Formats: sequence, structure tokens, C-alpha cells
Amino acid sequence: MDWYPDADEDLLLRTSARFAGGQAAAVAGCRWFRDPQRNDIQGELPGWPPGPVHTPRTTGDRAARRTGRALAFGIPLIANLVANIGGAAGSPFGSGPTTGKPEERENEVDDFPVMWAAPDTLARTVPWQLDPDRRPEGYTTDLVLTSRRLLFLGTRTGTLDKADVLAEYPRVSLAHARRMRFSEVEADVKVTFADGSWIRLFTGNPDSAERLAEILDGTVDALPESDLTPGQRDRVTRFLADLPAGTRPPTFTRLASGIVLVEARVPLKAGQDLHETHSILMGPSGEPAKPQPGDL
Repeated sequence: MDWYPDADEDLLLRTSARFAGGQAAAVAGCRWFRDPQRNDIQGELPGWPPGPVHTPRTTGDRAARRTGRALAFGIPLIANLVANIGGAAGSPFGSGPTTGKPEERENEVDDFPVMWAAPDTLARTVPWQLDPDRRPEGYTTDLVLTSRRLLFLGTRTGTLDKADVLAEYPRVSLAHARRMRFSEVEADVKVTFADGSWIRLFTGNPDSAERLAEILDGTVDALPESDLTPGQRDRVTRFLADLPAGTRPPTFTRLASGIVLVEARVPLKAGQDLHETHSILMGPSGEPAKPQPGDL
């Protein structure tokens, strides 16, 4: 693996992450960096290289983009129908390129900020490499959540180099997270810092967005691997042996009934930053388990 947690912390989640892109017609593919007065602040962010200046799309632009999206997603949509997965959890394409309904019209339809930050707030310190319009070609970014911090890592596609630690934040600096369903494959998440600033990220899979929000908000019992029983560890080893190279380290969640949900995220060749989730449920000794009422 290209990055390991310190001895005094446990890995809880690792997923791809980049700034999200607008989905509504007027803001499709766009992103803005705002202060609370909706001023564009990207020129104020220290160390950031120049990036494109987006403008809301005209009616003609919207029509052209709709045609382009239909062509781009035609094959995956047909594949989903044939496979009878049409938007099931873990499907890399969901029910189409855009799913869900707008929850914040001012931030999803009329405008699309991916950074909301007053001067001297933490959101202004996130790495510029999260912006797909700025980062080098072949460079990807991941979000890592441990028992004591959140980190952003950068890696170069096709290399075995150690990951770049681009930024890190103690858990106490994070207020909460919320999955935003009006997004590409419903995989956006809004991460809010304790100072009220926030960022909106695309995580590549709806399961990743949901799990990040649940862990940060304390609504699930995330387990470190060290808490597993010997039988459970053996079952996880066999589970991972069946998955392809490049699979992200698994995450573990204790459900209400006490059984453990194991999830592993596999990068997809269908598109950069996309991945699918493979999962199993296991009992105390690693035996297969079925969800009970209230588990899922």
C-alpha cells in the first residue's frame, strides 16, 4: 500500500475524492469557490495555480451538453439495464449520469460552490490537487479517515511511489458530513468544518459518500481491523483474495445486531475516480451472516 496510518491510529475509510461538478443544466460541469457573500475566491487561495473561470451555461450550451451526456452514458445505461442493476447500491453508474433531486437550489441549480469559506477558515486550506481542472494529468486524490484525523493523499497513476500527504485535519476540526444525492451517481458529500466552512467532494461511489457521512456524524460504529476476531480476520483475508489488484483497504462497520459489514472499494476502468463496492456480512467467528431488522 502507498500509505499507512501511524501506530496510534486506525484506518476507518479510504476513498477517491475530488471537487464535485455541477449537474443542473445551468451549472453542468462547473464549480466555484465562494465566500459567504458568494464572491469568487479562487484567486485568493495561496499557492493555487490558475484555473478556468466558469460561467453559467446558456440555453444553447445546455442543449449541446444534454446530447453529449446521452452519448457518453448510453453504453453504461444499456449495460445497467441488461445486468438488471439499474441504480442498486454499489453500481458504478446508478440510474443515469445524474440522480436524486436538488436539496439546496441555491447551491446546486443556480450556483455550484464546492468551497464555502470566509477568510482564515479551514476550507481554504484544502489542497488544490482536489480540483480536476488543476491537478496534473494522471494524478488522483484520495480522502482517508482515521480514528484521529482526515487526510488528503495524492498518487500518480501507474506508479508504486509513496502517496503524497497533501493536507490533514484533526477529527475535532470536523463538524459533520452530509451525502448530497443530486450528484453524479449520488456520490457527492459535503464536509463541514467546525468553523462553518465546507467543501463538496465527489467520492466515486454512493456507498463511500454515505459511509463517510455516517462515520463523521457518529451514526454507525466503525471498527478498526484490530477489533476483529481471528475468525473474522481470516474471512476478510479470503474475501480480499478474490478481488483484483488495486482494491482499497476494507472498512468495517458493526451493525445494530452485532454482525460486521465489510466493504472493499475497487477502482473501475470505466472512468477515473469511479469505483464499485464489494461487501460481505459476517458473524463473530467470521461465518456468513444475514442482516437483521434495523441493520440496513
